[in-house]
Amino acid sequence: MSTSTSTQIHLASRPTGWPTDSNFSTVAVELPDLAEGEIRVANEFISVDPYMRGRMNDTKSYAAPYALDEVMTGGAVGRVVESRAEGFNVGDPVLHQLGWRDLSQSAAGNFRVVKDLPGLPLSAYLGILGMTAFTAYVGLTEIAGLKDGDTVFISGAAGAVGSAAGQIARLKGAKRVIGSAGSAAKVDLLTEKYGYDAAFNYKDGPVRGQLHDAAPEGIDVYFDNVGGEHLEAALDAFNPGGRGALCGAISVYNSTEAPVGPRNMSNMVTRGLTLKGFTVGNYAEHYPAFMADMSEWIAQGKIVFDETVVEGLENAVQGFLDLMRGANTGKMVIKL
Repeated sequence: MSTSTSTQIHLASRPTGWPTDSNFSTVAVELPDLAEGEIRVANEFISVDPYMRGRMNDTKSYAAPYALDEVMTGGAVGRVVESRAEGFNVGDPVLHQLGWRDLSQSAAGNFRVVKDLPGLPLSAYLGILGMTAFTAYVGLTEIAGLKDGDTVFISGAAGAVGSAAGQIARLKGAKRVIGSAGSAAKVDLLTEKYGYDAAFNYKDGPVRGQLHDAAPEGIDVYFDNVGGEHLEAALDAFNPGGRGALCGAISVYNSTEAPVGPRNMSNMVTRGLTLKGFTVGNYAEHYPAFMADMSEWIAQGKIVFDETVVEGLENAVQGFLDLMRGANTGKMVIKL
């Protein structure tokens, strides 16, 4: 890799429905010399995440749309290869949001030095020590107000957020943790590795019926990564006073037709339910508490995590599309 040429993935056109290769282009950009206060980083891992699909649309959301014919952004971790900034030395591992490229260059304030942790790859800062697990933590503790003895249901439970959420719920005192996933292998993983008390394959039949069988006494907390039929099933299963943390709705991200909303929203009235949507960027003040808890859990061997690693920037778009189709177990990362 040249230390001055950045290979980047640009958004060439806005997808309608499922993205295709034609919506993206690969561009080589010659980087200027470093200015005072800037650093240059060789990325080792970049993150692909479901929220990126929404940023490919030119619609109002919590994050600005990706601009056409410009490099996309996203989580990444790498090492400093050149520095003109105090506190950043060549070789330092850094975490940042200038992904979708092999070389990133910017003001030092856009990067955060992290530690090399024994036995953990740098990619852990994109998953179990990063935004995805932090999202699970915030959703359960701050949004849903998880209490000791709660029964918790998590959709998309074998993904990066879901696999962390199930373990965090258990460690924070949940009585019973139930998950849904899209294959028999993932269902087995939930109960055998991630500590879920029960799990089901949502492709095996209506979610409502399978959730009732897994939680005959109802649920108190729902962590929603999927939306659609899953959200309707949770509304049916909630006990009085139930709380839902709405994190994502991957089931409708690539839909070209208006999704059918839950048909049982009146349950919110009759059972005194609370549904609250959130994006984790608005809860950064809780990151130190998350890091303290997660670091301790990892050190004590109480947390396990999986990664699906795709090799090569040239395969980043395919990795993203595979993620949207549920091909990942745990966090999906692109290794450069």
